[in-house]
Amino acid sequence: MKMYKSISLFLFALLICANAFAQKNFYKDAEKKFSSLEYYAAIDLYKAAYKKANKKQKPECLWKTAECYRLINDMKQAEVYYQKAIKAKCEQSTLAILYLADAMKIQEKYPEAMNEYEKYSKEVPTDKRGENGVKSCEQAQKWKDTPTHYKVDNMVQINTKNLDYTPMYAERKKYSTLLFSSTRQGATGDMDDPNIGEPYADIFMTKVDKNGKWSTPAPLPAPISTKVNEAACVLDVKGGNMYFTRCGVAKSKHPKCQIYGTVKTGQVWSDPTLLPFNVDSFNFGHPALSKDEKIMIFASDMQDSLHSGLGGLDLYYSLWDTKKKTWGTPVNLGPDINTESDEAFPFIHDDGSLYFASNGHPGMGGFDIFHASKTGDNKWGKVENMRFPLNSSADDFAIIFEGEKERGYFTSNRAGGKGGDDIYSFYLPPLLFMVEGYVTEETTKLPVPGATVKLLGSDNTSFEIKTDAKGYYKYETNGQARYINGNTSYVLSASALDVKTPDFPDNLLGNPKAKISTVDVSENTNFRQDFVLQKIVKEMRMPLVLFDLDDFTLKHASNPKDSLEYLVKVMTETPNITVELSAHTDYRNDAKYNQTLSYNRAKTCVDYLINEKGIDPNRISPAGYGESKPTVLQTEVTLPSGKVVPKETILSQSWIDKNFPESKNKNDYEYLMQINRRVVFKILRKDYVSKGTEGQSKTAPEIKVTKSKSEGGEGDNKTEWDDQ
Repeated sequence: MKMYKSISLFLFALLICANAFAQKNFYKDAEKKFSSLEYYAAIDLYKAAYKKANKKQKPECLWKTAECYRLINDMKQAEVYYQKAIKAKCEQSTLAILYLADAMKIQEKYPEAMNEYEKYSKEVPTDKRGENGVKSCEQAQKWKDTPTHYKVDNMVQINTKNLDYTPMYAERKKYSTLLFSSTRQGATGDMDDPNIGEPYADIFMTKVDKNGKWSTPAPLPAPISTKVNEAACVLDVKGGNMYFTRCGVAKSKHPKCQIYGTVKTGQVWSDPTLLPFNVDSFNFGHPALSKDEKIMIFASDMQDSLHSGLGGLDLYYSLWDTKKKTWGTPVNLGPDINTESDEAFPFIHDDGSLYFASNGHPGMGGFDIFHASKTGDNKWGKVENMRFPLNSSADDFAIIFEGEKERGYFTSNRAGGKGGDDIYSFYLPPLLFMVEGYVTEETTKLPVPGATVKLLGSDNTSFEIKTDAKGYYKYETNGQARYINGNTSYVLSASALDVKTPDFPDNLLGNPKAKISTVDVSENTNFRQDFVLQKIVKEMRMPLVLFDLDDFTLKHASNPKDSLEYLVKVMTETPNITVELSAHTDYRNDAKYNQTLSYNRAKTCVDYLINEKGIDPNRISPAGYGESKPTVLQTEVTLPSGKVVPKETILSQSWIDKNFPESKNKNDYEYLMQINRRVVFKILRKDYVSKGTEGQSKTAPEIKVTKSKSEGGEGDNKTEWDDQ
């Protein structure tokens, strides 16, 4: 009898009601066995009855044989006999199609099961079990091919060849003591339960030591353990109050299951008392408690408008009345949770969400474990299947969690277990994230060694590492911890302002940023983020900044103001630098005039950057050098005439007048003069920390116009002028 599901300990009364079909002309012994849920014995009797039955009686014998196989969980034989019953056109052919589909699904015959579910939907379009069956088959294989990250292990130290099921913590603080239901040897009852052919179940207790070894389970003493079935318990946070399910007390043909409560004083439990909402005509069981002990959720087959007389188990909740010190009237959880099939084995997580088992919501086969979010006061919804490997094609139910942690226990009769129902442990390993990449220079594509890559998380974590000789970086492990955590957003940035190597004798512009996020990411993920840095070269032509002759006003019509966007970009992406922006003229007009004009033009640009682009005035200053600092060519230049001026030539007045006088080659002369007319910037500091600009002047700080005593370049970037 070990194959029979432990869930029938609670459902047996319901099953009789659902499957008690016409008994006329059947052998009395077969009917008697079936009515008392002795399905193994009934199988041979129905087969014998079939051989002697007339043509009218044979379909009913096949149907009842199929039902017996289904109810002992032998789905292979159930499939065979449902097919025979349908072919024989038994009175229950429509329901046989549904059960045939269920049997096929549990055996993972998903395409065949889908065909049968579709047939059932056509026969009974108002019954969602057909539609849900199709959906579950479509999902089942996909879930198995793409499992969640939960790790599942059989509790071999605890399980036996009998039924071991419905684990529960003895208290919800240390989580070192486990209670569970079992029909194993040692239970109080000295006889087998005639309904399932297994010994009566008791609640057993076991403890785990610091080495992870579980003690030999022992049944709870009287008055909890009796000669009938006790199972599916729940305790409050401290472990001083227990509620449990007891079945078979009433002296009737089909005694019901009911919920009892008991209080622990010292090491002694009080005599269990029946909770007030129990009704003799219905089953009640599987109590679950909220952490604050104000809500109890349980399963019952009470008839209500939702089921319209179809039967099945629903989940109900009851509120604790603090004044009357009792549990209130049960309330159905409604159609978001309950279906026309069965919902049972609830568990209320510490975060308030609900876990339960159902064979009505789309699942992998049999009972599946589902999660429902709390959507309001005493309301739950957004039901989600927990998927493989927590769920399987068999029955999976009675899950519990260790506080807020992603680990705990559940029950399953999946293939590979020790008995009919086994207890399994599960845990969710932390997701593993890492980010890696290379830092290279934009023009040469060469790697940048020693670059700094910073990582800033929305959880206020902050780290920085250096690239290796190949320009490579990786954020992965940080000792025993990891740099990248789940449900967190990150900003990455790279800089190399202080990097100087043979490949990069000049500084590199830094601080390009990138974002990564692990929010809602459910898979191990390796992020790849490369960075490209620009060289800060001695002279770089920027877009033209145009002025009218002898004027220093930026003109909207003749000069789009985004000509200075290059510098804005540099200063925005590199917030720790300060710069000097200087203007230069050619040597037309006298030196004093050129110095004043160049300064005014530089200041106009700086004021624009401060007032309209939001650059901190403490980070930028203007300077005017007039004609005193002619350009030093960084590369050779080809003139309009085709002549080439070599690299590192200083374009001084004396050199231009000697080699390219205006009177002999005006085009080449103007070309060289234009090169000298420029706005350049150079980095003054690399360690600037902003202190805010509130209360500061919105104009550039004054800098004295000075004349350089030497000619030559100075490591700066350039903007051209259209005149002096």
